[in-house]
Amino acid sequence: MVAFLLWCILFVLSWPLAMLVLVLWPLVWLISLPFKLLGFAIGGVFTLMKSILLLPARIFGWRPSHQSGVAA
Repeated sequence: MVAFLLWCILFVLSWPLAMLVLVLWPLVWLISLPFKLLGFAIGGVFTLMKSILLLPARIFGWRPSHQSGVAA
């Protein structure tokens, strides 16, 4: 909704630029999609490495505390 309101303001200020944004936005999204997928893959690899490194501690009964402010 915020993006639509910003686009409306841009349309009032400069309608040719707003039309250009409207046409080019799907292309920008398509170009950024591989980088988003790469980010998900790298995050998964880091989670797997963390799980493997903490496995011995988990076997011996250590549990991570949830007091760091990160929601599980």
